Amino acid sequence: MIDPAMNLGTRSCGALDIGGVKLPGRAFLAPMAGVTDPAMRRLAYQFGASLTVSEMVAAAHYTRGDAANRLKAEGTGKGPHVVQIAGRDPYLLAEAARLAEDSGATMIDINMGCPAKKVTNGYAGSYLMRDMGLAISLIRTTIAAVRIPVTLKMRLGWDERSVNAPELGRLAEAEGIAMLTVHGRTRCQFYTERADWSAIGRVKQAVSIPVVANGDCASLADAASMLAQSGADAVMIGRSAIGRPWFVGDVAHYLAFGRARTEAPMAARKSAALEHFETLLEIFGPGQGLRHARKHLAAYAEQAGVLDGVARRQRLVRLECPAAIRSALCQLFDAPLLTEAA
Repeated sequence: MIDPAMNLGTRSCGALDIGGVKLPGRAFLAPMAGVTDPAMRRLAYQFGASLTVSEMVAAAHYTRGDAANRLKAEGTGKGPHVVQIAGRDPYLLAEAARLAEDSGATMIDINMGCPAKKVTNGYAGSYLMRDMGLAISLIRTTIAAVRIPVTLKMRLGWDERSVNAPELGRLAEAEGIAMLTVHGRTRCQFYTERADWSAIGRVKQAVSIPVVANGDCASLADAASMLAQSGADAVMIGRSAIGRPWFVGDVAHYLAFGRARTEAPMAARKSAALEHFETLLEIFGPGQGLRHARKHLAAYAEQAGVLDGVARRQRLVRLECPAAIRSALCQLFDAPLLTEAA
């Protein structure tokens, strides 16, 4: 039973306004490095996601024309186009935001939540929660550089001794940030332990702008509990959407109507997986596209719930011929389900 939503009232229903950008619902696809490519974001929108966010774009590389970062920032042709930027130089962050806006972005999201060492060792990502002065300078210059809404993604703090997300949220709102997304862990927790959804509530209480809860949303019940415990306005879904881009739309529908929608049939899932694979080959070329696709192929196999799923996943990620991969994908989604065998 998914009871927590019964306590949410009308706050969980309907559209959401982010700095003048109207969103149709309350379930977002999180930015994930190496994962939320334009193909995955487009599929999420097709299945009803309310918002998707690009992979993290490094401002320094993006502004000097780096092809990989330009590709990360590309839109999907569907839904709002949100580009997440990261860096520690206020001038470069502002230039990156301006470039993204000129390239068609609907919103800019500033990354102050990435826990990866290669990011925090460069004094970016969640490291910025240790330097409030620099964090505010980055926010201020970025907002001044563009005409579109700027949002902020962060963690609870650097570690359990410095949980300062409410303070950063208040200061960011005062500068003009349009929305806050809070991952319910500190940087030093990385992805261990459970996300603390109630701690996100302290950020919500500190500000008047929309707050999005992020971390460990793997089911409709999780989404309902996240909103109930945090008081947030929306949920953001990351790892649980890999291999099932329809899941964010499932959550959006549930939060809007209070009931689960009919599951996407296997034919629709197969079509999505094939479209994802083909689009990656088109975007990156055969060699790089195949390498990039492997994590997605493995996830589609894991999520399919079919007999011999492990063996099918292992075969999928080892294949080198696109035609053979297409055939294996079709066989995967046409295979008997575990529930049918039982």
